[in-house]
Amino acid sequence: MTIKIRNLTKIYRGGKEALRDVNLEIGSGMFGLLGPNGAGKTTLMRILATLMEPTSGEVRFNGLDLRKHRREIRAMTGYLPQEFHAFPRLRTWEFLDYVASLSGLKNPAKRRQAVDEMLEKVGLFDVRDRYCSKLSGGMKRRLGIAQALIGNPRIIIVDEPTTGLDPEERIRFRNLLSDLARKDVIIILSTHIVGDISSTCENMALLNRGTVAFKGSPEELIQLARGHAWRMEVSDAELEHIKENYAVITTIPSANGWEVEVVAEELRGYSGKSVEPTLEHAYVYFMEYRLNERLEDFAEEPYRETSTLAEQSSGLR
Repeated sequence: MTIKIRNLTKIYRGGKEALRDVNLEIGSGMFGLLGPNGAGKTTLMRILATLMEPTSGEVRFNGLDLRKHRREIRAMTGYLPQEFHAFPRLRTWEFLDYVASLSGLKNPAKRRQAVDEMLEKVGLFDVRDRYCSKLSGGMKRRLGIAQALIGNPRIIIVDEPTTGLDPEERIRFRNLLSDLARKDVIIILSTHIVGDISSTCENMALLNRGTVAFKGSPEELIQLARGHAWRMEVSDAELEHIKENYAVITTIPSANGWEVEVVAEELRGYSGKSVEPTLEHAYVYFMEYRLNERLEDFAEEPYRETSTLAEQSSGLR
């Protein structure tokens, strides 16, 4: 399976440019789409899920043109939107059974078996008879994951899938996707939580303000940050100055004040120990330092960001 995206652009009414000349090639396995809030990730996901028309450009799924073969592409696609809503008056198993029927599972016995197996995988079997309206936020998110995976789709598109999940649920979901990625399946994972990408994806792209700022492997992005990540001990008074002048990744209380990890082109006026960067370090470094010149070319932001880059990379809002 291969998805080829060429010169994809989406402009909303009023001239809001959500995507600009996006070019990507996505093969089988896990593909991560990373970027801050408002980067255009959800717009791209909705276009790939055949729920939105692009303004211009081309998308082909194994040679099938998105504009001409929407029904065929939709039949092979499972999609979890960022805002997922189930039918409140259906029980959990009834909703998943309904989705399974739409996905092509017509045999009632096989469909019931597939529904029970999927509910087991996402940890909802014990509440299979509970009405969807009575599920907790995390349970609804797991049900959304289940409906995207039921019917064995060849293309799985998940937009911010771990939002609202606790750490144990997040690990369960990552493992589930990793198992699926071993087959001839394309899984596109769109998120602003760096950990979701670093632990599952071999290839990724970084969107920023509607354009592809980086594409490659997580390791290639990490390589750019080597020599630019430090850990240092600072006092309470120094901490505020550090926050004003450096991109801070973590702050941990220590015996002498604070242990701080930062990324920067270089340290000035402070001594620190160089550390091996993670994908989180690399993401923040790339966005804060490698894109500065490019960002000046944008006269107007398509969206207003709601949190700092360091916060977004940690999943904070």
